[in-house]
Amino acid sequence: MAAMEIAAAVAELVAKHCTDVVMSPGSRNSPLAYALLARRDVRVHMRIDERSAAFTALGLARVQRRHVAVVMTSGTAVANAYPAVIEAHMSHTPLAVISADRPERLVGTGASQTIWQQGIFGRYAETQQVQSLDDVHAAAFTAGQVHINVALDTPLVPDAPPEPVGAPRRVGPGALASGALASSRAGGGSGAGEVVDVDLTRDTLVIAGDEAWEVPGLEHVPTIAEPTAPAPFHQVHPLAARFFAQSEVAISHDGGDFAANTKPEQVIVVGHPTLHRDVMALLADPDIEVIGLSRTGTFTGQPDRRGSRVNATGQPTDTWLKICEAAGEVGAETVRAALAEDEFGFTGLHVAAAVCDTLAVGDTLVLGSSNPVRDASFVGMPFDGVDTYAARGAAGIDGTVSQAVGVALATQQMRPDEIRAPRTLALMGDLTFIHDVNGLLIGPDEPRPGNLTIVVANDDGGGIFEGLEPGADHLRDAFERAFGTPHGTDVEKLAHAYGADYRRAETLAELGEVLLELEAQPNPITVVEAATTRATRRALAARLNR
Repeated sequence: MAAMEIAAAVAELVAKHCTDVVMSPGSRNSPLAYALLARRDVRVHMRIDERSAAFTALGLARVQRRHVAVVMTSGTAVANAYPAVIEAHMSHTPLAVISADRPERLVGTGASQTIWQQGIFGRYAETQQVQSLDDVHAAAFTAGQVHINVALDTPLVPDAPPEPVGAPRRVGPGALASGALASSRAGGGSGAGEVVDVDLTRDTLVIAGDEAWEVPGLEHVPTIAEPTAPAPFHQVHPLAARFFAQSEVAISHDGGDFAANTKPEQVIVVGHPTLHRDVMALLADPDIEVIGLSRTGTFTGQPDRRGSRVNATGQPTDTWLKICEAAGEVGAETVRAALAEDEFGFTGLHVAAAVCDTLAVGDTLVLGSSNPVRDASFVGMPFDGVDTYAARGAAGIDGTVSQAVGVALATQQMRPDEIRAPRTLALMGDLTFIHDVNGLLIGPDEPRPGNLTIVVANDDGGGIFEGLEPGADHLRDAFERAFGTPHGTDVEKLAHAYGADYRRAETLAELGEVLLELEAQPNPITVVEAATTRATRRALAARLNR
């Protein structure tokens, strides 16, 4: 079977399920390249680096809520997509890997750029092997994470470029919400689809994490929400979790002091929370009943009861609402007071506060792992009217810049009629930025973000570890080399090398001015370096938790 005929059929299959394809150059995948570039109903994005390509596709898919395909040549090029496939699987985000391969007769013979590609993604994506047109017709996009491995024999180039096919199209968000991808999970538990009876007259706290949704019946229940969850009506600050862990505390509220029974009788977990240790500790408290709600079959922790819907009866008592409000206010005030104290200097928490203070309805926020997503939670996210994305499936730092680019591209594709491109803000640490700076490598003829600001909180190393166990005083001798990992990288030169604009801020006031200026006069891609310190992060963490 001619390679071009098979490639054309694969391209047609991709076009039925995807509006966007991210492709990397190669020889073995050249038939796929010709076939996809000939399709007018598919938008192609070229990326040199396959890992960046895969994470760019993942960013596009997070917004589009449909499969986005990443296409590459044979060999280790396929393996470079593995981290993105893992994150897609763990976060229930649709993603399709279309890999070119050598004919099976060459596998295991030492042929160049030939490895065992079938089954390469293990439990995260099942391989569908394509060697004929019948195989193409049998291939399906029914799973959340798709791997179609296309064995192509020579000749790999056509006699002439293929004629354009398909018609340009404009489409909105896809229908593949997280629940539709439940069948693709590996493992998980029973309970998805079941209805759980909940008595709201019992003191009830909702913990909403990534993949959370607005659950009918729980609208008026106090909620600790992570930044990627919907903004709740009764939002409770995450620092309030330390109060909820106690049976009774003294609380000042509305000018009075009173002792209150603060431990909830039941906690309802919606989605996949991961951020705060004190919050997660509530799920392990034997005195608290835990109810898990998931639309994917994957439940956080070991809930006593599980389902995807609730049959709620009763209402939260006024006393419980006041307790939660007071505890949340104490948490928020603790953060505000810490930000105002000179002894901590300019930290990543200050950067998160500046970024979140400049958000407006219609903006999109991308948060890096480690400190940035937690800092955003401390300073008030989620914010109603702001779409927020973070890699909370596997919670890695890899591919964050590429995902931010993909999110920005997809967001502006969804809103093409706006006078200027909608604003996407990305907040990440320096190690996260450096780890994936190649995500900024976009060719001159490729679709580019029109309004993307990447804020890099640069404390010259791994600030997250300052507040964790390795940062303890008695372990400091090994800290800098093994955990702090200072690098001294010139972020300005990196930004300019990749063709991005660059701004720098050394104080909270300077950062606020830069962000407001960029809001008024946006650039396609701007890297804003906030020169922060991590020397005070451990003391700051202690201040927040005392």
